[in-house]
Amino acid sequence: MHGTRELRRVASAAFIGTALEWYDYFLFGAAAALVFDRVFFPDLDPGTALIASFLTFAIGFVVRPLGGILFGHIGDRLGRRRALTATLLIMGLSTGAIGLLPGYQQIGFAAPLLLAVLRCLQGLSAAGEWSGATLMAVEHAPEGRRGWYGAMPQYGAPAGTLLSSGAMALATLLPEEQFVAWGWRIPFLVSFALLLVGFQVRRRIEESPLFERESRKEVPVLAVLRGHWREVVIALSATIANTGGLYLLTTFLVGYGTTALGLPRHVMLAATLIPAALEFPVMALSARLADRFGPGRMCAFGSLLSAITAFPVFLLVDTRSPVLVVLGAAVGIGMLTITYAALGTLIASIFPPSLRYTGVAMGVNLAGVVGGLLPYFATQLLVLSGNASWPAATLLLAIAVWSLLGSLAAQRRLGAKNQARQPESVA
Repeated sequence: MHGTRELRRVASAAFIGTALEWYDYFLFGAAAALVFDRVFFPDLDPGTALIASFLTFAIGFVVRPLGGILFGHIGDRLGRRRALTATLLIMGLSTGAIGLLPGYQQIGFAAPLLLAVLRCLQGLSAAGEWSGATLMAVEHAPEGRRGWYGAMPQYGAPAGTLLSSGAMALATLLPEEQFVAWGWRIPFLVSFALLLVGFQVRRRIEESPLFERESRKEVPVLAVLRGHWREVVIALSATIANTGGLYLLTTFLVGYGTTALGLPRHVMLAATLIPAALEFPVMALSARLADRFGPGRMCAFGSLLSAITAFPVFLLVDTRSPVLVVLGAAVGIGMLTITYAALGTLIASIFPPSLRYTGVAMGVNLAGVVGGLLPYFATQLLVLSGNASWPAATLLLAIAVWSLLGSLAAQRRLGAKNQARQPESVA
């Protein structure tokens, strides 16, 4: 058992590193909703350009299963720490490069093509980040505190949202012409500086003690596909509401509010910033309850609440009242946060330690493919329905029910696993 000081260092590194990673990843989503359509797709009509912008955003999710296999292999064979160092470097460099990328007017079709390539690199990096940071926190945590420490990387998501949305909100204070010409680039260029901070934090943490004890004889991805594919499906199902729901209530909602409803950009950015700030107390409470009642029950409870509130959330946004728009986003994201706090601990527990990085990464990133495509599909349905919000609400309801079933299946699998053998250092 590592000492309290090392445990705190690991928890801090999991939070800070993940926050910086999600700053980079979410920044692309905010820019896709606000400016990429005009910089990289100026020859298309506004609706089609926004769809093309969201499709570029979704490409980062399509490559995530490949990234999950790659970094899962590194994490399970060479160590969690090496995998997390690699993800941080790739994410920081690719995000900073987006800030230097010329637009369509300068280099033509090469501009959106290079944007897609850099987004793919972001996707590969994100595929290994959350899984590795969660495992480092859970595998260092003492018995009875895994829910609390397993939530530490999850705090990085709202922190990354606050940082990215805040940076983009400051950039939008510039005159419109300057914002489109160069202002949007500044938050991306900041990523170079943040990369140095994250690297210094990550290099000080020790390797997972559980990884050091495990023997590694098989190719992780083959072993997972052969013996643990059911757990991958369960992890995908339990995760889908968080990956898909989050992007419906951030990336899609910003585009929907500014284009379909004609709301000012600052209102929609507030609908991202304020709920992100509220995630911290909700997550802390949910993590505490996960240690008391079990992570599976908390994930199921949050998914149920997400399903119940799916349509009310969009009805509040449709009022066009700034206060109700922010309230709707806060309710929707708050319900997802209940699940998110306990999710890492739950899905890590259903895989054996020697294959845990690969199994978790595969399940989470397959869910990410579906979730990342939802803003694109929701925008298509928005056009077909005459700017009605009910298709997006239906999508949110469907994935919430899907995650409810996945969470219950994971809880049953974890219960059966604990009855069949003596508990390990990480169950």
